Amino acid sequence: MVSARVLQLLGLACLVSAVPTTGGNNNHLVIAPQSPVLEIGTTFTATCMIINTAEITADDLYWNLSKTTIPRDHYTKVNSSALSVTFTVTSERQEWLYCLCKKVSANVILNEGRFMHGIILTTGYRPEKPENLTCVALQEKKHISSTVTCHWDAVGRQTSYVPTEYTLYFRVLSVASYNVTTKENSAKISMSVFPHFMEMEIWVEAKNKLGTVETEHLKRESGYVVKTNPPGDVRAISEPTFSTSLLINWTHPIVKEYVTLMYQIRFCKNGSQSWTYVPLGETAKDIQSFRIQYLQPDTIYVTQVRCKNSKEGYGHWSEWSHHAVKRTPEGRPTSKPDLWGVISEEGSIGERRVQFLCKDPVTANGRIIRFDMKIRSHWEKVMNGSLEWERIPVNKSEEDCSSTRANITFLKEIYLAVRKSIIVDVIAVNSAGKSAPASLIIPERALERPPVEGLRVWSNGGQLWLEWTPPNRSAVSEYVVEWITGDQVDWQRENRSTRLTAIKGHLEKFVCYTVSVYPIYNRLPGKAARVEAFLEQGAPLEGPVLELNGKPGRNHAEVTWTEIPPHSRRGFITNYTIFYSSVTEKNSVLVPGNTTSYTLTSLSGNTRYEMCVMASTIAGSATGICHAFTTPKYEDGVIELIVVGVSLGFLFVFVMTMLLCFYKKDVIKRNFWPQIPNPGESTIGNWSPDYPSKAETPKENCLSGISVLDVDVCDAKCVFEEDKTSLPLKKDKYMSEEHSSGIGGSSCMSSPRQSVSDSDEGGDMADTTASTVQYSSVVAFSGYKGQTPSSQPQQGIFSRSESTQPLLDSEENPDMLVQERYPRQSCFTHAAGNEDSTNQLEAEQQEMLEPLDFCSLEEDSEQMAPTDEQSADWLPAAPVSSYMPQLGGYRPQ
Repeated sequence: MVSARVLQLLGLACLVSAVPTTGGNNNHLVIAPQSPVLEIGTTFTATCMIINTAEITADDLYWNLSKTTIPRDHYTKVNSSALSVTFTVTSERQEWLYCLCKKVSANVILNEGRFMHGIILTTGYRPEKPENLTCVALQEKKHISSTVTCHWDAVGRQTSYVPTEYTLYFRVLSVASYNVTTKENSAKISMSVFPHFMEMEIWVEAKNKLGTVETEHLKRESGYVVKTNPPGDVRAISEPTFSTSLLINWTHPIVKEYVTLMYQIRFCKNGSQSWTYVPLGETAKDIQSFRIQYLQPDTIYVTQVRCKNSKEGYGHWSEWSHHAVKRTPEGRPTSKPDLWGVISEEGSIGERRVQFLCKDPVTANGRIIRFDMKIRSHWEKVMNGSLEWERIPVNKSEEDCSSTRANITFLKEIYLAVRKSIIVDVIAVNSAGKSAPASLIIPERALERPPVEGLRVWSNGGQLWLEWTPPNRSAVSEYVVEWITGDQVDWQRENRSTRLTAIKGHLEKFVCYTVSVYPIYNRLPGKAARVEAFLEQGAPLEGPVLELNGKPGRNHAEVTWTEIPPHSRRGFITNYTIFYSSVTEKNSVLVPGNTTSYTLTSLSGNTRYEMCVMASTIAGSATGICHAFTTPKYEDGVIELIVVGVSLGFLFVFVMTMLLCFYKKDVIKRNFWPQIPNPGESTIGNWSPDYPSKAETPKENCLSGISVLDVDVCDAKCVFEEDKTSLPLKKDKYMSEEHSSGIGGSSCMSSPRQSVSDSDEGGDMADTTASTVQYSSVVAFSGYKGQTPSSQPQQGIFSRSESTQPLLDSEENPDMLVQERYPRQSCFTHAAGNEDSTNQLEAEQQEMLEPLDFCSLEEDSEQMAPTDEQSADWLPAAPVSSYMPQLGGYRPQ
């Protein structure tokens, strides 16, 4: 230890003495060694020395590595003017190591650059020996190339600051030497000609700033590096008499004078990547053909051949030749076909529909051209009445053969009674022979054995997995797992100990499969346990089709929808959501997935709604096309009820009115059609004291009214004296005018007619008046209907009529008639004394009227004469003689 320290001090003294002290170098600190290359992971020691100053000592120094101060426990004080530091190199990057001085004086502070020094540390790894040195000389046309390419594996690590260089040395003993330096892990040696059958030596040297190392020297014959082309013209030949073998032929890639070769053969079934290699002991010869045996008949095989130097451990294998593809000849099927029956309850009552399907034998050893089938019964010798096998041809194209379901053949479909059981036998036939028969029993319904229990199906890892519990009480020989979608059926067989399995057939995503497990009891299928399942579920491709069921009500509407087709469902429908909305509100209803109708309630009347249905699975939803409808203002039947109610009410009122009219017809008749005397039936012309009185019955077809007789009145004398002889004639005249009243109205409710003038001069007929007037008649009596009048003088009676018949012109203009014809007072006096008129009136009248003095009547009439405004309600002031014939009737009291 002392000697090492002495040597270190001597080295530092030499270093210091070598540092120049004049010129531009005025530093007071120096680090040794200068810029070293360090191996990562090793320990490094540097020493800082003070020169040309006594102002500072080693105690005033400290070290920084990449701006980080190194702790003082790594320092070593060599003497008062030297301080060393020791640390482990870990960084792969270049770093600066500084020796610095504390600020002990103003001089140090002002000359800080003179009291510091630094060196750069370059780090790296020592080179390691390369491995797996390999050199290859390839074949070019019919010769071996003169260029040798060598590869090796670089071992160890290196940095960009300390890179490693490789030198390849290739030496042909006693001939030439070649070397190539590179930083890569490969290099090429080019020679003038390839040294066949000569010894050579090859090695690689690795070198960097930290050291040098080289690989082991390979001393081999030149054939050690040769690699020829693969064999050419490789062919596979099929021989009909050998269904389990193929003959392989090929040609040498290079003449044996350069290289003696050995061969290797491999083969596999078409589409498989599992190669089978022929043992090298059988092909390590200079051969050009070989027969591969123990192959499967009617199977396509792919064959390849390669070669290398036949000397043990020399040379490189060539690349594999191109594929030689060939099918082996057909052979007789060596396994049974896989027979299965699909039973459904689609037949008539008491029958089952059975479809028989068959898979080709596993070792069909050829293309199956037909199946021979026989159906027999337990109680009959042969079903269908024949012992012969039924031949069912199989027609499969090359495209069908590549299909995943190509090996499933539909054989036959029958309808079987539930109380019958049959045995079916099937044989597969190809061009080379027949297979052993496969049998299947379809038992009668009552003899079916129990199913498996607790069947569960789920999806995991892109497969459908099944788990079940075997049935109790019975020994199961095997299980059949069946899956059906649409018209596609497939199945697989599992051994009797299976409890958990996965479906091995091809399954599609988003397709619903009906998975069934059948326990087989010595060829006798038991009852099936079934479950529906999806390999993977997705959102439906379309929504349900929505429609209204009937007409919507005022507050409700029943909606129905069709289920989504199976190919568009893509999963199990978990629920439906009904959305319906109006202008003012939006609503939704969630219904179960097994529901296809729903009644919406709490709707508003006379409102337009839009609705749609959304179907949902666990993976998504799809909404169908929206449907719009409008609720009615009234509920069904309300309008009809109102109409019927109103109609019944109207009918009730009508019937009650008709009944009231029927029972009160007399009252209605008296109020609406008052009885008016008929002037045509008046007997005023027969009034005479000598005229016998008789009762006249009024006509039934006419309403009784006032009978009016028109007579002429003399000018200054009495009308009865002057015209006594003409009175009967005038009476007949007026009576002949259809019993006209002379006032414009008919007695028998006839239309108004014109009456004859009250004079013989034949003046114009007066028009009927539209206004209704009240008119009066003044009559004088001596008695009533033949009664003897009293000896006392009788007073005249003024009788007033309420008739609505219009007046004649003479009635409407009474003043003119009075002025033109008779003085009023003389006429009334004359009329009062006329006994003939009184007698005639007596014979006609039906009731006794009180006698009235015409003179007194005149006076009374003058007193009662109306004003001009009231003239329409009173008798006009005309001579009584002008009214008396017309108003000579009587008014019932």
